[in-house]
Amino acid sequence: MFDPDKYRSVTWLKGGRVFPQLDCFGIVNEVRRDLGLAEWPDFAGVTKDGAGLNREAKKLMLSLQRCEPEEGAGVACYSGSTVTHVGVVIRMAGQLYVAECNPGMNVTFLPVTRFIRRFSRVEFWK
Repeated sequence: MFDPDKYRSVTWLKGGRVFPQLDCFGIVNEVRRDLGLAEWPDFAGVTKDGAGLNREAKKLMLSLQRCEPEEGAGVACYSGSTVTHVGVVIRMAGQLYVAECNPGMNVTFLPVTRFIRRFSRVEFWK
């Protein structure tokens, strides 16, 4: 079961993969662990600077299946044809949200439909 209170102590750190210092990809695996799901590669050193996030996200997608929003699904967010941000779907109070981690805001939980409106394209993967 997902406990949103755990994530109140998270601070955003570029390249952060170890709780409580996480970046957008770091939160994906932390949430997946909490949900009892298999972890994805940690992509140590990969950030959204340059082409690293886009390259590694697209490689990972080759081994995943595209899906509708569901708890534990990874979220790939695009600017044009480039993956520029990632998140993970969670369930709180019976509703689906996207958990994300950003500089200055740390962890936020947005309803899926509101999250989707922020990007030119959003895909869900499991």
